[in-house]
Amino acid sequence: MERQSVTMKQRPETERPYEKCLKAGAESLTDGELLAVLIRCGTKNYSALELAFALLDRHPVYKGLVGLYHLDMEMLKTIPGIGNVKAIEILCALELSKRLARASIKEESDFSSPEYIAAYYMEEMRHLCVEKVMLLLLDGRHRLMKEILLSKGTANSSWVPVRTIFVEALRYEAVYMILIHNHPSGCPEPSREDLVITKQIKEAGELLGIPLSDHIIIGDKCYTSLREQQMM
Repeated sequence: MERQSVTMKQRPETERPYEKCLKAGAESLTDGELLAVLIRCGTKNYSALELAFALLDRHPVYKGLVGLYHLDMEMLKTIPGIGNVKAIEILCALELSKRLARASIKEESDFSSPEYIAAYYMEEMRHLCVEKVMLLLLDGRHRLMKEILLSKGTANSSWVPVRTIFVEALRYEAVYMILIHNHPSGCPEPSREDLVITKQIKEAGELLGIPLSDHIIIGDKCYTSLREQQMM
C-alpha cells in the first residue's frame, strides 16, 4: 500500500483545538479541529490538525465530512500517520454518529409513516457506495419487530429471492412488511427491477396474509415511497 500517495499540505498552526474547546466550547471548533481532537497526536512532520485536513480532502469526489463516510480502512491508512488504531477510531466515531441520528428519533414511533422510516434510515444508508436491501418486519401496530439485511453488494446486485423474504416474515410472525434499499447514485427513482420485485412480493404477501406495506428507496437526503407514489 502506497502511504505517500496523498499530498499533505502543511498549514499554519493557530490556536490548538483542545485550548479552543476549553475557552469557547466544542461548537466553536471547525470540522478539521473536531477531527484533530479525535486523532489526538500527529507525526514527526505533520500535526494532528494537518492530518485532519488531509482526511477531509482524501476522497477523490466527496470532500469534507461527507467524504469521511465514503472512506474505508485502507483509504484511511493511505494518510501518513493514520494506522490501524486511528483508522478504527475514526470508523467507530462515524458509526456512532449514524446511531445517534437514529436514537434522536423517538422510539416506538409508527412505522406506517414513509417520512419517519426514511428519516430513521437516512444517515445509515445515504452514504453507502453499494446497494443495501433490508426487510423490516412489523407488528400489528406498525412497530418495528425485526430488521433483516437481505443483500449488500454492488449497485447492480440482484435481489434476494421472494421465497427468502417470506421465510423470514413467517419465522418472526410479522403482521406487515416493508422493503427499504438505497441507490448509491443518490437518486431514489425506482428502476424497472425495483417495480417488478415489489409487484411480486406484494402479490405473494396478499396470498400469505402478510401485506407489503411499502417499498422505500433512499437517495441522498431524499427518498421515494412506492406506496405514496401509487407505484405498488
